[in-house]
Amino acid sequence: MSHPTGSPTKEQLHLLLSNPALIARRVADLTQMKFIADYLLPARFDATGGGIFYETGEPVFASDDPEAIAPLGEFPMVVLDDGTVVSAKTDKWGLDTMVADEKIARQGRVPVDRGLKRVSNTIVRFVDQVAMAVIASRVSSTFTSAAWASAGAAVESILTIQAERAQLGLGFELDTIVLRPAQYAKVIGMLIDDKSLPREQGATAIQGNLPVDALGLTWATTPHFQGSNPLLVDRDNLGGMADERLGGPGYASAGNFGVEVKSIRDDDAEGYKLRGRRATVPVVTEPLAGVQLTGTGL
Repeated sequence: MSHPTGSPTKEQLHLLLSNPALIARRVADLTQMKFIADYLLPARFDATGGGIFYETGEPVFASDDPEAIAPLGEFPMVVLDDGTVVSAKTDKWGLDTMVADEKIARQGRVPVDRGLKRVSNTIVRFVDQVAMAVIASRVSSTFTSAAWASAGAAVESILTIQAERAQLGLGFELDTIVLRPAQYAKVIGMLIDDKSLPREQGATAIQGNLPVDALGLTWATTPHFQGSNPLLVDRDNLGGMADERLGGPGYASAGNFGVEVKSIRDDDAEGYKLRGRRATVPVVTEPLAGVQLTGTGL
């Protein structure tokens, strides 16, 4: 049996709004604003109970060196040092909007899509702002860079701080740069002028797709980052998002998209309340997995 084509009827839209799985899938398809919080903090923590305890600053190396072991000899035992235990509490961020039966009858899918998209995008924006503020506050170490007048000057500064962090023996690989949109535009223009972008990445930059890989680094931007200094981070070790799955009838989410959505029928008002929420807290487990770059001149 073939699937229906064309614009859905108002009857089909009412069926859509009564099916949580279909609503969640529709939100994931509509929402182009993905969480940069999930990109920069890729670890996933379970915040069951409304919060999370985690260790920060855990040493990468053991306190004792290995020893030469004779045949059938015993291996020395080492006690691994723990990091500092820190707690974080989740917040539930949510938003509602209403779509009247009259709008569905007169405009079809447009008001439904608009309501779902605006609610989801607003939650994405706010959670990203919270996460970027947490990252900026926790990543407090700085490196004074030379002015980024060329791609070569930028790479020289980045290689210098990468080497300094490597000497600390922490095992971090700082390879992702986060910039404000205006800074990102300057850097991409500089990379293009200096012919420093690979051909395929040059097309990606022009088309506006993110992130961009160039010079052995990943360059990312978000309007939700308001810091004056670019951030150089190790995404694999920086931290993660601790989500609390609250459950409740009617809520659904699609794939890795963090917003849970729900449609609530209001027969008195003769319309649908479209609700979105995310219960989460950003967690920076390794502050030294990032550094603020000052003096770039961007």
